[in-house]
Amino acid sequence: MQFELSTDQEALRDAATALLADRSSPSAVRAVVDAGGGWDRGLWAELVEQGWPAVVVPEELGGIGLGWVEGAVLLEAVGAHVAPVPVLGQLVAADALARAGATEWLDRLLAGTSIAAVTHRPLAVVDAAVAGPTVPVPHLPSADALVAPTADGRLVLVDLSGAHVESLPAMDLTRELGRVDVTGCPVTDLGDTAAVESFLDAGAVAVSAELLGAATRCLDDTVAYARDRVQFGRPIGSFQAVKHRCADMLVDVEGMRSTTWWAAWCLAADDPERSVAASTAKSWTSDAGDRVLNSALQVHGGIGFTWECDVHLYLKRVQLDRIWFGTATEHQDRLAGLLRERVETGRSVI
Repeated sequence: MQFELSTDQEALRDAATALLADRSSPSAVRAVVDAGGGWDRGLWAELVEQGWPAVVVPEELGGIGLGWVEGAVLLEAVGAHVAPVPVLGQLVAADALARAGATEWLDRLLAGTSIAAVTHRPLAVVDAAVAGPTVPVPHLPSADALVAPTADGRLVLVDLSGAHVESLPAMDLTRELGRVDVTGCPVTDLGDTAAVESFLDAGAVAVSAELLGAATRCLDDTVAYARDRVQFGRPIGSFQAVKHRCADMLVDVEGMRSTTWWAAWCLAADDPERSVAASTAKSWTSDAGDRVLNSALQVHGGIGFTWECDVHLYLKRVQLDRIWFGTATEHQDRLAGLLRERVETGRSVI
């Protein structure tokens, strides 16, 4: 069994990292935040030109035909650079549209002429039609469509043309946040319960990969800071309390890496364990990512609480990602439901 990325996947990771290191450096991210733009349209156009939204879409539907391992590679890089672009939502939406064969909207997403927002929170259904306001959704203010499950177990795409989207203040200033009343909006049906489950799995894996990138970057930055910061005549990394913090961060990050890549592989291979793997990854990364960022903040000390320190950019990104596509508790409940039948029949849960 191959436990490492392939040569091509490593090349993809290196290329994505190099691009975002140049175009989504801390100074570039801060410039987008200061401009109040919510996201970097120039960077997004460049990523579309390189085919990022098409990575998980089969070639016969106009995609690149790779898969969710490669999608996770890209999203880890996005998380590591808190890139202010809607990559995550486009990959998840494109995957759902490809599975449903909704080529008209899919072509628009792949060409970059439309943006899709995604949420795992079900839309209300009144008289067989979606209705009412949504929960706050990332990138909704600039979205042309919303992909979401419904309360009656369908997956739908809601056309937001003409709809009034309410922009909301957000902790994470690198992403827009908004909600919309979907009553009366045109709807495209994307499938039944199976489509909903695939959508939730893809979303959980995508957010887990972004959380992994953010946590890995903060671990590296925190270790470097602990090595350079001198207090009482010694680098603070030489103090036992700081060593323990950094060691705990490493354990959490490696757990995030193991669960995320397992889930990404299961998704790419359409493995029967895909839902179990996706919920395992999201449950772990939601809590572990929070612990890593809290430790990073403590090791940085007073400077970590300031606008000048990059830690706060990652901390705010992680706080939203922790709940997007399900909290740790929600995925633990989902896992309990998925594994209950095995336990009741005496089968192994592994």
